[in-house]
Amino acid sequence: MLKKRLIPVLIIRDGQVVQSIQFKHTNVIHAMPATAVDFFNRWAVDEIVILDVSRNLSRRGKFYDVVSELSKKCFVPLSVGGWITSVDEIRKLLRIGADKVVLNTKAVECPDFVRESAELFGTQCIVVSIDAKKKANGNGFLYEVYIDRGRKPTGLSPFEWARKVQELGAGEIFLNCIDHDGFRKGYDLELLRGVVASVDIPVIAMGGVFKWEHLVEGIEKGGADAVAAANIFHYTEHSTKKAKVFMKEKGVDVRM
Repeated sequence: MLKKRLIPVLIIRDGQVVQSIQFKHTNVIHAMPATAVDFFNRWAVDEIVILDVSRNLSRRGKFYDVVSELSKKCFVPLSVGGWITSVDEIRKLLRIGADKVVLNTKAVECPDFVRESAELFGTQCIVVSIDAKKKANGNGFLYEVYIDRGRKPTGLSPFEWARKVQELGAGEIFLNCIDHDGFRKGYDLELLRGVVASVDIPVIAMGGVFKWEHLVEGIEKGGADAVAAANIFHYTEHSTKKAKVFMKEKGVDVRM
């Protein structure tokens, strides 16, 4: 059985690492993303995800510089997402150091883009990010997929969409609950369990981690293959090392 993975996420806006709260990106955490990667390299992470949340493409060149610099320092697989709308863009990101790419809005708007990308670059290279939130439905609620940095509802069920992207050739799903993002109450385990049950490909849980126990819950109660977080890893000293030790002590099979 594959070991469970711990994945820190760098959310980049205009070349700087920022905090995310319900997909609003205001507070700058690190002016130099390379500093964060230096820490993660020392603290035994399994992968790193970098997401460009800049509001427009005017600073895209700066993001390319960040990816290129980080890839030279990064000793683990590097997944890169944000503003990916063409195979040429994927090709460029892979050329400057990405190991995988994370697709979101373009995948929903043009599902064949997932298929084309998987055929060209291999399923192991294609991660589809699913951003979901709860929507009132009579006396209860249902989950809906959002795109465009969590601003645009799609009418899609995250469970059906997960099955679809698997059929299209995605090798992995990066699942984020918008309602939990930055709110420190742990993963949305119901959403996570539903997506995990819908597919056979690995699912990475994201959104809401505030304590190490949340990481364990994502794996043991949510069924995730990997657990990811952003904000907490930047504010806690030796964070990923401590997280790994805690997970190991709780019986999670992680690489130390």
